[in-house]
Formats: sequence, structure tokens, C-alpha cells
Amino acid sequence: MTVTEVWTHGTWTVRPGSEDDFVDAWRSLAEWTVQEFGTAAAGRLLRDQERANVFISFGPWSDLDTVERWRASEGFRDRVAMITRLLDSFEPRTLEPVTQVP
Repeated sequence: MTVTEVWTHGTWTVRPGSEDDFVDAWRSLAEWTVQEFGTAAAGRLLRDQERANVFISFGPWSDLDTVERWRASEGFRDRVAMITRLLDSFEPRTLEPVTQVP
């Protein structure tokens, strides 16, 4: 199993009633990301079972430089601006692996 060096993670708190629109907008961002930055940028979106308006996204990246280029790109900024209108809050993170259990 290959260990990925960089992961992105986000906690998205969506305005109640905007969950479906958020999922559609996030999917658009994710699909564009894969097209522009490759399959290594594929991500996952999870929904909190206790708070239906809270979502967690995460995905592996080959290196930090690619993450920085992605976040600095106009395509990213445009898509995130559309998503932000649907949110109460967003907490992005960039993570590195520390350990892994097979």
C-alpha cells in the first residue's frame, strides 16, 4: 500500500436546508479537481449522522506543491466562492501522515 504524503481535510457546516445544493456544489468542485489535477486528487465527502448539515471532506495528494497550486487556482476560488454562500462555516486543513496500521 502506497502512503500518500499529503491529505486535505475540510469540515463544512452547511446552512440548514442547503444540504442538497452543497453536495452538488462540492461534487462539481471534486470533479473539476480530478480533471485538472488527476486522480490522485480524488476526494470523499461524508455526512455527520447526528448533525445532517455537517460534512467532512478529505482526499490524498501526491505533494504539497500540488495542493498549493490547486488552492491558488482560479477554478478552485470560483467553485469555493459558490460553495461558501451555502455555509455557516468552513475549516480547511492540510495534513501529513504520522503512522499507519496495515
